[in-house]
Amino acid sequence: MQAYTSSRISLSPHLAQPALPATLGSGPVQPISFFPAGSEIYAQGEKAGAFYQVEFGAVRIYRLLADGRRQISAFHLAGETFGFEAGATHHFFAEAINATGVRVFRLNAGADMSHQLLPLALKGLTRAQEHLLVLGRQNAIERVAAFLVDMVERQGGLRQVELPMSRMDIGDYLGLTIETVSRVFTRLKDKGVIRLLNLRSVEILRQDVLQTMGE
Repeated sequence: MQAYTSSRISLSPHLAQPALPATLGSGPVQPISFFPAGSEIYAQGEKAGAFYQVEFGAVRIYRLLADGRRQISAFHLAGETFGFEAGATHHFFAEAINATGVRVFRLNAGADMSHQLLPLALKGLTRAQEHLLVLGRQNAIERVAAFLVDMVERQGGLRQVELPMSRMDIGDYLGLTIETVSRVFTRLKDKGVIRLLNLRSVEILRQDVLQTMGE
């Protein structure tokens, strides 16, 4: 995996992350901030205190390991939120995968937002736990299948799924090499489970088979 300086994966629809309520912000809603592909939104160790909602594009959350490798812990698509921290600083990097618009919600100082923040925290914990199950218990085909099922559900159940992330990103998320990810995609195509429209678009031909593989 390349060095950078910048859940079970499949979740039921009711576990999808909610949009942030405007009441979390202080004053008027902030305008959308634009981040070019590959640009940093925040860094590990930076002061926290805001939430972020993806308006368009996609975001990867990751940490750099001691040997310079990258471990991606989450992807966030349009309409999803990220940046929730239990402490005062960010524990991961957040980076725009492609041209991305993000709206920032800053917390009101001294306000008790626990009843609004708890659902975000619980959903983030659930997704993290299911991601660990994938990394620890499933083989390469099962991991990729579960990832694709998750992307289908998060994009409204459409047969054609857009993958803004690269094969390397997917590998760094699933704990696989880019070569293994590419081989699994080819194998799923050869089995008639998916059709590869291009590097970033996949048509799901047999979602029932894909679902079984990812369980």
